[in-house]
Amino acid sequence: MFTLKAMLPMLRKQLGAPIIKSRSLQTSAMLHKHVAVVLSGCGVYDGTEVHESSAILVHLSRAEAEVSIFAPDKPQTETTNHLNGETSKSERNVLEESARIARGKIQPLSDLKAGEFDAVIFPGGFGAAKNLSSFYTDGPSMSVDKDVQRVLKDFHTAKKPIGLCCIAPVLAAKVISGCEVTVGSDKEENGKWPHYQAAGAVNAMGAKHVIKSASESHVDSTNKIVTTPAFMCDTAFHIIFDGIGTMVKGVLKLV
Repeated sequence: MFTLKAMLPMLRKQLGAPIIKSRSLQTSAMLHKHVAVVLSGCGVYDGTEVHESSAILVHLSRAEAEVSIFAPDKPQTETTNHLNGETSKSERNVLEESARIARGKIQPLSDLKAGEFDAVIFPGGFGAAKNLSSFYTDGPSMSVDKDVQRVLKDFHTAKKPIGLCCIAPVLAAKVISGCEVTVGSDKEENGKWPHYQAAGAVNAMGAKHVIKSASESHVDSTNKIVTTPAFMCDTAFHIIFDGIGTMVKGVLKLV
């Protein structure tokens, strides 16, 4: 008798960790770009913004890029009830929660090596400010997760493109001295940009903030960093989707 429960073991096996192909085994190594995507949990208020990560994966799929997904294997800073906003001490694991978005195909961030990829992309969500860094509580004086810092530095040193959206650009602002990023506007504009103060924090960390709309992205060609505001702006979903598309396109163009 067929039951979904009976099928789960087989499904989990099929959704096991993705196989990273060796460059030497690829007959057309440069035909499909290999991109790492770094998640920070599942859910806008304590992890990855789900719609942003989905948009990134759709745009990468459409561009026929090969994708591997990673997340830190550590406890979340806190857990947020997305219905009422209440927070509690977290017993959730960032890697396990991120696996919900990745459909099980995910690896610990400690396994991510810049030499095996053409580019890396970080979606936003409060997880970038809570789990990948301490920006949520510490602002410009924040610390950055050691593996996040390593990955950003390694890709930057290798002159490989880095994409970030929403609040995630603060990670690059902290780690890569003097880079240019956007988190949207530096003014509230009647509630359109509720997190506008992040622009000032970017500048305070020694980076340069560039004003962009949600449908745009900014390319720092010197540092190969491409950023877009995404849900830093209170606007329609399709505009966020299109803006993320320009970021993904910009990243792949720099490969």
